[in-house]
Formats: sequence, C-alpha cells, structure tokens
Amino acid sequence: MNPSYAERVHLQLNFQVDVCFLGKESMMIKVLLLSSLLLISISSGCAGLTSAFIRNEWPSVDIPLNNDVFAVPKGYNAPHQVHITQGDYDGKAVIITWVTANEPWSNIVRYGLSEGKYDFSAKGTVQNYTFYNYKSGYIHQCLVDGLQYNTKYYYEIGSGETSRNFWFQTPPAIHRDSSYKFAIIGDLGQTYNSLSTLEHYMQTGAQTILFVGDLSYADRYDNHDIGVRWDSWGQLVERSAAYHPWLWSTGNHEIEYFPHLGEVIPFRNFLHRYPTPFSASKSSSPLWYAVRRASAHIIILSSYSPFVKYTPQWKWLEQELKKVDREKTPWLIVLMHAPIYNSNQAHFLEAESMKVVFESWFCHYKVDVIFAGHVHAYERSYRISSIKSNVSSYPSSDKSAPVYITVGDGGNQEGLANRFRDPQPDYSAFREASYGHSTLEIMNRTHAFYHWNRNDDGKRVPTDSFVLHNQYRGDSHRRRKLKRDSI
Repeated sequence: MNPSYAERVHLQLNFQVDVCFLGKESMMIKVLLLSSLLLISISSGCAGLTSAFIRNEWPSVDIPLNNDVFAVPKGYNAPHQVHITQGDYDGKAVIITWVTANEPWSNIVRYGLSEGKYDFSAKGTVQNYTFYNYKSGYIHQCLVDGLQYNTKYYYEIGSGETSRNFWFQTPPAIHRDSSYKFAIIGDLGQTYNSLSTLEHYMQTGAQTILFVGDLSYADRYDNHDIGVRWDSWGQLVERSAAYHPWLWSTGNHEIEYFPHLGEVIPFRNFLHRYPTPFSASKSSSPLWYAVRRASAHIIILSSYSPFVKYTPQWKWLEQELKKVDREKTPWLIVLMHAPIYNSNQAHFLEAESMKVVFESWFCHYKVDVIFAGHVHAYERSYRISSIKSNVSSYPSSDKSAPVYITVGDGGNQEGLANRFRDPQPDYSAFREASYGHSTLEIMNRTHAFYHWNRNDDGKRVPTDSFVLHNQYRGDSHRRRKLKRDSI
C-alpha cells in the first residue's frame, strides 16, 4: 500500500534526523531532503512523477564544421582531439590519446608535478587507418602509469612550437570512504544542445565522466563525412576530455555496419580512437571491462556484443562480479547503453534479452545503480526487479535491486523522445523529455548525492535529486543491528 503524502514527509524528516551523524555533510543532506519532500523515497514504490516541463528546443542540427568549437590548434601538425581515460584497474594510470594531421612526429608524453616542469616521460604508439575513402590522421596512444593517488599532473604532447600542455588529477586511493564525484552523459552528438550539455557538466566539479554510449553520431553521415564527423566530435569534447578521464561504453551509433561502403567490421572508428583498459580486468574485448576508482567498482557492458550464456562477455561478467570487494569499494555501478527498464515509447522493451540474462546477477550482487542511454529522455526508477513476475511490464519492489537511470539526453540531432507511455508505470519514479546530464557524488561508504540537471535555455537547472543509499553497507548495518538487538 502506498504511503500518503503526509507519511512520506514524515519518513523524509525521520531520515533527515538519522543522517545527522554525517557531520559537515548533514546540512547538505537536510537541504537536499527539504527541497525534495514531494519526491518519493527511492524504496517506497509510490506512484512516480512525469514532468510537465516542455522543452523549448534549441536546433537539433549538428554545429557547422567551420564553427570555432571544432577549431584545430594553429601550427603545422599540432596535436588535437586530445582525450584521456583510466589506464589500469585501480586508477594509477591514464591512457592519453591525440591526433596529428600531417605526419607521426613525436609519440612521447612528457609529464611532471609542476606546470612547465616535466621530469618524466612515456613513449606511446602511433597508427592511422582508412574507413571507406576517408584516411585518418596519425592517432597517438600512450600509457602513463605508476602515478601517485590524489595528485595533479601536468603533461605536454607534440614538438617544438606546436606542442600543447594539459593536466589531469588522479583519484584518491581505493578506500571504502573515498569521496568522489562522477558526471554521467549519454547520446551526446555534436549539436548546440550537445555543447550546452558539455558546458553545464563542466560547471559541476565532476572529476570523471561515465559515458553511456553513442558518441559522435557520425554514422548519420555517409562516405568521407563519417570520418570527418569523428574528427569534429573529438575536437568538441577535448575541452573536457583532455583534463578529465572519460570512461567509455559503446552504443548502437558506434556499430557503423555499412556493407554499401565495404565496411562490415563493427565499431572500427571507435576502436581506433578510444582505447579502454580492458586487459587490466582480464576482459577479452575493449567493449566490456571494469575499473575501480576511489570507493567505486565500475563495470562497463556492451549492449551490442553477444552476452548470452557462455559468450565471452557473459563469462567475463560472471568472474568480474565475484572479484568485487565491497569492503574496499562499497559502491557497485554498471554502465550499458540500452536501458533494461524504460517507460518511453522509444526503444520500449528493447533490452529485454539483457535483462533476462543479467538481472538476477545485478540483484544477487546488490548493484547500487545502473546507468543507460539510448532513449533520448531522462528517467529514474525505484529499486525493482522482474525476478518474481518474470515480466518486464510488471516488476515489483525489490530492495536488493539497483536503481535504473536513463540519461540518453546529451543533445544529439535525432531530437528528444517525448512520447512516454501512459499511465506512468509504478516502477518509474521520475521522467522528463529534456536534454541534460547527471552527477553522482559519493560522500562515504553509505551515502551518495545524485542530481539530474536539465539544460534550459542555456542554464543548468537541477531538476531531480535524491540520496542514494549504498546497498552493501545498508545490509551490513542491518545485520549488525539485528545481532546487537539479539544480545
């Protein structure tokens, strides 16, 4: 039976008192809860909210190639499309990638602890490739490892007058109380809305981006322009990706299966341009892998690679989930592209097969939250599963289940998915057809703050928020309490 509004307020206020032990964070929690009294508790299973907001949509067209946001640095063979990602399992390495247009030149990264003072260097690799009648620039990839935790590094790439300088910050050491802030972005593309999402996320102070697939939307072009639009997208995101690691997952727009062009190897452009640390987690493919960062264990899955029983992805995930140590990394986060639970007409039930294969594992291992994209709208679920009913349309409340969040609202040219199913299903907590991004700020082993931020006429508007309770620590606390009470 669903609690009344008054009961929900009472529950929220009681929780507000319970979390006062958090000290300096307690005031933030109080403000968050008081501003969210009309939002339903994540575990209550109450009827959700469909936002009445109507997006005054900016043009859903790609930014012209002559726009300054795609400008390549001046000078012969200057490095561009610079981006970094985590380079190992535990956050003490980065992979730095960049492109030179005219010739390979240096593939050395010089780095150090002071700006302009580079005491160390690492040597990378360089390659190029063709895609139909497009020939890429020279793509440099360099692993910089053996780094110190919680340290700011400055790095330089290129040679002579066209060398370029950037920086990155390593995460804190792996620890159950390491705080950290992630941004979550999906289905970005390269429209004016995409640029707005990027600019807004960069105001949040997020330290790493969890990207849930569909990067450039270059596959909406043809022939030579496919490669050109991969280049322009790489230049667009450099403003962030050269400084903050992006953890990549792939979507349907990365498949790029074009028999009419003679291009039939899936993910070719992505795999040449965006490396992942897959071997560090003993994965056999760059498309699925895992990393640990601060207090989080993050698992990236591929919605468009085989995943049924006994396939390489299935076997890998089975072993990776067994390796998760919730005492060291209490937060367990999963990324995928196609959402398992979705009440939009767009892509409805499209990920049903992955749900059937993996949902019982997600509940058994008490995954905290699963982020997906694909649907060009925002939606958050309660903790629910279909394990009992075995029917996605009628899941039930399940305290062991993850929260499912769809953030396929980055801003691409396909536009918004604004046809939600009516009535809103009981499992759906909040949904809105707008562009935006999310942040997840882990405070300690028990609590994290989550926000979804709407892009509204050039402004970042916090719209949906809640306190996420850690699944594993919550169970441990309940077990300890029962034991004490029984003494």
